[in-house]
Amino acid sequence: MFSLTSRLSLFKSALMVTASLVAVQAHATEPVADAVAVPDPATVSADAEIVTEVVVTGARSARARTVADSPVPIDVLGSAQLRATGATGLKDVLGSLIPSFSQPAQGGGGTSASVRPIAIRGLSGDYLLVLVNGKRRHTTSLINNLSRVSGGSTPVDIDLIPTNAIGHIEVLRDGAAAQYGSDAISGVLNIILDKVPEGGSYDTTLGQTFDGGGILFQQALSYATPVGDKGGFVRLSGEAKYHTPAYRAIPVTGNIYPVLANGSADPREATHNHILQHGYGRSNRDVIFNAALNSELPIHEDLTFYTYGTYSFRSIKDARGGYAPNNVASLPDIYPDGFQAFRRIEENDFQVSAGFRGETWGWNWDASSSLGQDHVRLDAEGTLNPSLGPVSPTEFYLGTQISSLWVNNLDIDRGFNVGLSGPLQVALGLEHRWEQFENKAGEPDSYRNGGYIIPKDGTPFGILNGGKIPPAGLVSFTGTTPDDAAKLSRNNVAAYADIGADILKNWYAGLAVRAEHYDDSAGDTVSGKFSTRYEILPGIALRGGINSGFRAPSLAQTGFSTTQNTSSLNAQGQIETFQSKFLPVNSPQAVLLGAEPLKPEKSLSYTFGATFERGNARLTIDSYQIEIDDRIVKTEQLKGAAVQAILASQGFNDLASAQYFTNAIDTYTRGIDVVGEYTWKTENLGTFRGTAAYSSNQSKILHVIDNPPELVTLGANYVLFGRQAQQDLLVSSPKDKVILGVDWSLGDFKTNLKAVRYGEYTESGPVATADQHYPSAWITDLDISYAVNSRLTLSVGANNLFNVYPKERPASVLYQGSGLYGSFSPYGLIGGFYYTRASLRY
Repeated sequence: MFSLTSRLSLFKSALMVTASLVAVQAHATEPVADAVAVPDPATVSADAEIVTEVVVTGARSARARTVADSPVPIDVLGSAQLRATGATGLKDVLGSLIPSFSQPAQGGGGTSASVRPIAIRGLSGDYLLVLVNGKRRHTTSLINNLSRVSGGSTPVDIDLIPTNAIGHIEVLRDGAAAQYGSDAISGVLNIILDKVPEGGSYDTTLGQTFDGGGILFQQALSYATPVGDKGGFVRLSGEAKYHTPAYRAIPVTGNIYPVLANGSADPREATHNHILQHGYGRSNRDVIFNAALNSELPIHEDLTFYTYGTYSFRSIKDARGGYAPNNVASLPDIYPDGFQAFRRIEENDFQVSAGFRGETWGWNWDASSSLGQDHVRLDAEGTLNPSLGPVSPTEFYLGTQISSLWVNNLDIDRGFNVGLSGPLQVALGLEHRWEQFENKAGEPDSYRNGGYIIPKDGTPFGILNGGKIPPAGLVSFTGTTPDDAAKLSRNNVAAYADIGADILKNWYAGLAVRAEHYDDSAGDTVSGKFSTRYEILPGIALRGGINSGFRAPSLAQTGFSTTQNTSSLNAQGQIETFQSKFLPVNSPQAVLLGAEPLKPEKSLSYTFGATFERGNARLTIDSYQIEIDDRIVKTEQLKGAAVQAILASQGFNDLASAQYFTNAIDTYTRGIDVVGEYTWKTENLGTFRGTAAYSSNQSKILHVIDNPPELVTLGANYVLFGRQAQQDLLVSSPKDKVILGVDWSLGDFKTNLKAVRYGEYTESGPVATADQHYPSAWITDLDISYAVNSRLTLSVGANNLFNVYPKERPASVLYQGSGLYGSFSPYGLIGGFYYTRASLRY
């Protein structure tokens, strides 16, 4: 059997030979007439048949292609669909519309508890390429280093794109690294901004969870005006949101205060709130402002200037660890009744793109430049550094993380008559990409060891903890140290060729090849794609393809480092607290523990499907397999006397463990996506649009690398990638998902009813007996709208209409009064959310 690397090599060779032959033939032919302009799906009438939806994602030429005749599976989500979900952020919106899209309620600690990671087709958000108007979007600077689900990922944070600025979204459910570059392994999400050249809207939404908390107040405004007399426009959009926490923790049982000197309970036990972990449920207080600009200015018939961009400000106050008065860190001089630590995140995010597109000598061309940055300041309040003693501050600056991206593109395409049933569409392109990641140190008090020893003073706290040395650094999280600070950058240059044609009237075939060069350890990559579609009968077609891909390690994965106080459950179900360090792979400490420079992850994907299109009905069935070699994962917490000795030899005397990123595993993911739609128009009962979607996938670990020699010499107890981490990769997300929906329009009333079934999932423990299995659940969403007049529409709705919660965990596995429903629930931990909305169009 050929290895994935061997098959990739054969596939690349075949692609290069085929591309050369086609290029020779293309250059020997005469050009055809100008390419057909691609209409915007946002302008297609709502009464038009389904098959008129036009897509631009998945083919680099200007040849107009519809969802019906696309050789790759692709879905179009219109602005009305997005609005009818009632969701407050784009992640939640897509989670209710895309069957293979999921996100855990709380994937783990760190900043991922505030900014949730996503997964699609069973793979983390790192494997999904996000485009805005066809241009690459920058990623978040907040690495999910403590997340168990999609751990270590740094995907695009799509919640920072205002939903009211979106005209439609195209979801390509196929690998496309040969066309778009790194990250496009599980698919491509192309967010097309609204291009309606005139008019605007104002929406106001107010909502709250059924069981209290989670109050939402959202305002959205958009306005567009024509520019010039050639179809130019400027459209501005903005939204502001205020969203409160919704805590769902349960009280701690037993005493939380130190017992008195006489052995009796502290009288405050009877009156103090025993709910300590406010970070469970919805832990954030969010203030978010998102804005967008989209504009075009035709200069003359064959030349148009365009620019668009987004800006976001987000302020998060996130409840993290809660600590009882008897905890060794709860110094009574500062927090006599215990405390709840809060992380503050202040984020400024922007991306601006500008370019010209036109037609010269029969070639359509597009030259553009795009600059984006995510700038995050981390702070803490309501906590302390107990090693400083009673003089410890309670507010701290933790550090700053910055991720920047600058992309320059030149894309050209043209059709050639080569004697086939249709023109040979040829697209060529060049890209330069510059990336930078910076991790800045926080203030010294947020990480230093003050050496304080709790006195044996005869007080209840002194009797309980006297003589103990509290942990160094902040409780619950620790600031970035100077050793953790880093600044990395790299350049990338790429070239691609994409060709396709209707070889026969009912047979299309396409081929793409892309070569990239990185000036860091990612090195050189070549990827290719072949896709085809054959129409057996009118409206019935088979389609499929094969593509190789890659994902270069993010700069954050290469250079991120942090020191933190970490708690985890051991094999006996007991909580262990220790100070750990996440090491950059190129650090001397990581090298001594076996780390090597990260290399790109490589993939080989297959897809095969069938489509049915007739009148107002559509059905698509697509199966796929995605093989990935050298997947980047976090190692286990490497701890023990031998590791501590190595860290101490490098000057880190307080560390109990360390971990780093490594290319550790090979996997495959197999699945199937089924999407069906039908529109039924009646004379008296209105119009019904029914949708049904099903997604199922299963991943398997094919290989885990052996322990590096550096770990082998430390003993047989060390495991690079252990049981819990493997299980989190395989079973932490539902393996299947069903979405059933119906939109009903009757006069001035519109109703959107949707039922989503989330399949089973497991929250794994260090041993099998600690695993918690969660059954499937149906979640119902409802949105009802009434058009008061042509401008004003009033709506009421609910997400999770019947207030469904996950199965409760047994009391034997609960600790600190939190985690009643686990953490990985794909439909949240706070029950039903109910809202009202008023929409004004002008």
